[in-house]
Amino acid sequence: MERVLTTPIGESEVRKLRAGDVFYLSGLLITARDAAHKKMLERGSPIPLEGLAIFHCGPVVQKKGAEWEVVAAGPTTSARMELFEAEFLRRFKPRVIVGKGGMGEKTLAALSEVGAVYAHFTGGAGVLAAQAIKRVREVHWLEELGIPEAIWVFEVEKFGPLVVAMDSHGRSLYKELSAVVEKNMEAIRARIRGK
Repeated sequence: MERVLTTPIGESEVRKLRAGDVFYLSGLLITARDAAHKKMLERGSPIPLEGLAIFHCGPVVQKKGAEWEVVAAGPTTSARMELFEAEFLRRFKPRVIVGKGGMGEKTLAALSEVGAVYAHFTGGAGVLAAQAIKRVREVHWLEELGIPEAIWVFEVEKFGPLVVAMDSHGRSLYKELSAVVEKNMEAIRARIRGK
C-alpha cells in the first residue's frame, strides 16, 4: 500500500517515518533554494510553513495565459542549503525537506529536534515531478530573485516517490553509506599496499 502524507503534516505523523521508508506527498509543496532560505531568515516567510514540505528546486516554468505551468521540477543539490537549514527548520517548522544528495550534521540534529525528515527525490526526474504538480498556487519574490530562486507554492498530488534519507530519530542513510564506502576503500588500500 502506498503511503501518502498530506500537508499540513503533524509532528507525530513525521516521527513515525524511519530512514528507508518510501512515501508520496499531497497538498502544498514550496520551493526554496539558497537565496530564498537566506531571504526568509532575514525577512520572514511570505507564507506560514509549519507542517508543509520544502523542495530544494529551481523549477522550469512557462506562462500560459494568466497561469504558470511547470515544465520540469528536479531537485537541486541540498548541501548548498546546509548553511541555513538548521535555523530554517527551527524557525519555520516545515515537516519535510525534499532534495538530493543529503545534508550535514547540523540539519540532522535539527530534524530530530523539530520533528522533520529529509526525503530524497531522484535527480534527473524533473518531468516526472512536474506531472505531480497540479497547479502553481502562488509565487513570491519572483522579480527580486528570478524564476529558479523565487518561492513557488505548488499544489501537488502524490508527488514522489520520496525516500526518507534522514529521519527525526538521528538516522542518516548518507552517513551510513559513507561509513560503508570508507570501510571498503580501506580494504582496497590495504590490498594495494600488500602487493
